[in-house]
Amino acid sequence: MTDRSDPSMDRDVLLDRLAREAYRFGHFTLASGRSSDHYVNCKPVALSGTGLALLSPAMLALVEADAVAVGGLTLGADPLVSGVAMAAAHQGRALDALIVRKQAKGHGTGAWLEGPLPQPGARVTVLEDVVTTGGSSIKAVQQLREAGYTVKRVVTIVDREEGGSAAMAAADLELVSLFKLSDVATRAQELSA
Repeated sequence: MTDRSDPSMDRDVLLDRLAREAYRFGHFTLASGRSSDHYVNCKPVALSGTGLALLSPAMLALVEADAVAVGGLTLGADPLVSGVAMAAAHQGRALDALIVRKQAKGHGTGAWLEGPLPQPGARVTVLEDVVTTGGSSIKAVQQLREAGYTVKRVVTIVDREEGGSAAMAAADLELVSLFKLSDVATRAQELSA
């Protein structure tokens, strides 16, 4: 791993991992339907033990101090909310994980949310792996707000810089990212040189 006393070392290692394992240059159709020369899939990093160990404290540092939970839309946010909640526990902070379903559960309670539900009005920070237009993050936020929670911030690993920030602002949200697409693409180019 890296020297835990120097967070900038972890950030550099994380950026290298994303550039090698999550980023591809070519011709791709994104979930939003847009075409792009850049593709970012953070799951190979987020679903590896060492990758999640790097991501979790980095994302936790961006979670609002008064948040009692982190939540996000399944599947991309599943490892993130769990990892950040665990990183918080290691720091002695109470922070729970919530998973927002893409549709209500078809049986039992018909729930949209999974996890230990906080009190109504509690602050929840939404986590996301990649933000392009912001659609999936905003869907998660809407479900959390409808359940009575206060959501003001979305924390993402990579902001593709394609309108997500403006969409978040229009939904009264702040988008905070660990990295911009340009950071990851530049590092990938440096590593391949």
